[in-house]
Amino acid sequence: MATMKAVVAASEYTHPLPQVVLTLLFLVITVSVACTASRSAGSQPVPNNNSTVVQSSVQTSNPIGQEKPTCQLTLTGVPDIKGLKLGMTPDEVLALFPGSKDDAEVRASLARPPSPLGVSSFVIRPEKYELSKEKFAGVSQITFSLLDGHVSSFSVGYNGPEYSHVDKFVAKFIEGTNLPPPDQWEAYVGMDNSLKTLKCTDFEVRVFIGGLGGNLNYVLMKDLEAEKKLKDRRDKARAKATP
Repeated sequence: MATMKAVVAASEYTHPLPQVVLTLLFLVITVSVACTASRSAGSQPVPNNNSTVVQSSVQTSNPIGQEKPTCQLTLTGVPDIKGLKLGMTPDEVLALFPGSKDDAEVRASLARPPSPLGVSSFVIRPEKYELSKEKFAGVSQITFSLLDGHVSSFSVGYNGPEYSHVDKFVAKFIEGTNLPPPDQWEAYVGMDNSLKTLKCTDFEVRVFIGGLGGNLNYVLMKDLEAEKKLKDRRDKARAKATP
């Protein structure tokens, strides 16, 4: 800009410059100044920690990242569901459902040998057994998974009722137990109103609501130590099978 002023000033004291020449000079100097400014800006160093600072501030202000209080309960403190508990044997389970030992479906399931990894399963439908029908009223079926002959997880399916929010089902489920309140359970992302999980030291409980009239409601209890043992076996089997 100073150069432009100097040229114009000089022309005033010598010979007047044609308008076209002045215009061209102005454009050349303007482009030159812009390019210089661009190179100067591009050469400025960019701090390496910018992205870190931004990510840190976002994570800090994100409530989803806040962890729930840790449940310190172990398998010895896991509650039962009408007498059903993790670690039971099939005979202990069937004793809660008189007549189930003579059920052809149950007998066929238990007669099948476990998988090479020690896994087996069977299903109980309480309404089929007169003496346990009342005790398990509202329960449609119970699916048991076993590892080495002991219940490693079981899912209790309900016929209802329908809940407006999973917290109400959780509150009902934990009545009379030592499990923490619903606000200490972890909501499943995308299903916040219908699915919550409580992960303790060596067991996990999952509660879900859904279906017409709540006919898809369920509670799943899982032995985390058994799950880890099964995972290790699968990893070893996969490694052994890999050439």
